[in-house]
Amino acid sequence: MTEPVEGKLLGPAEIRDLAELLDLTPTKKLGQNFVIDGNTVRRIVRVAGVRPGETVVEVGPGLGSLTLGILETGASVVAVEIDKRLAAQLPDTVRALQPDARLTVVRDDAMSIQSLPDAPVRLVANLPYNVSVPVLLHFLEYFPSIRSGVVMVQAEVGHRLAAVPGSKIYGSPSVKAAWYGDWKTSGTVSRQVFWPVPNVDSVLVSFERHETLPDTEEVRVRTFEVVDAAFQQRRKMLRQSLIPVFGDTQQAQAVLERAGVEPTMRGEALTMEDFHRIGRASAEA
Repeated sequence: MTEPVEGKLLGPAEIRDLAELLDLTPTKKLGQNFVIDGNTVRRIVRVAGVRPGETVVEVGPGLGSLTLGILETGASVVAVEIDKRLAAQLPDTVRALQPDARLTVVRDDAMSIQSLPDAPVRLVANLPYNVSVPVLLHFLEYFPSIRSGVVMVQAEVGHRLAAVPGSKIYGSPSVKAAWYGDWKTSGTVSRQVFWPVPNVDSVLVSFERHETLPDTEEVRVRTFEVVDAAFQQRRKMLRQSLIPVFGDTQQAQAVLERAGVEPTMRGEALTMEDFHRIGRASAEA
């Protein structure tokens, strides 16, 4: 097992040099805000609990700031990058700063990838707000070897992921994330550690996968349909908000009663287990 080695990380000057080398202008459309602070990088890796010898998957490594932080622990990294310029440059950057590091770059779309060269046990990433939830759910669905992880996301998204039933920000992302694991916020991140500086705050969100509910894919899909419908009209009672799924109030009420869920409740009061029972009752109908 490789021992952790204090490697070299990227600072502000190196980030800007790499961007110039690649003729790269960070865009809001792609959510490109690169981390330029080594202390923040090491903090993320520390919170994630990355250990020597294990395999970590990183989504959207960009110029490699976080990649290098993970690699210096002695872990290996499978980096999924859709941008061909960034994917081609990353191995050269790592080779120059940490020549003995174990990096595999997969050029693919994180929203659709279904196989990886290794079985990662952790996911660590700086995710753009516009795709953060879909990417997380996709990786948890297709890569069950991932047992835990930490993602840096827009604060609003992070708090929603970690929200509990009854809170104002509890919603569809909260329930779907809870299907796979237990989530919590693990600290804020200053805007000043990014280049360019974003106009939103960021947080770290940690998760630990729990045992997946023993059920079919049909039940999971049906459950997620119920979740989406419940929160699209979150102020309505379930027997009304679920009409798009079940066709009418009577059918919605019948399914809810079979699931042991009060039809007059609202989605924001239900746990993931409650939604699961509705999804199962719906699939069995």
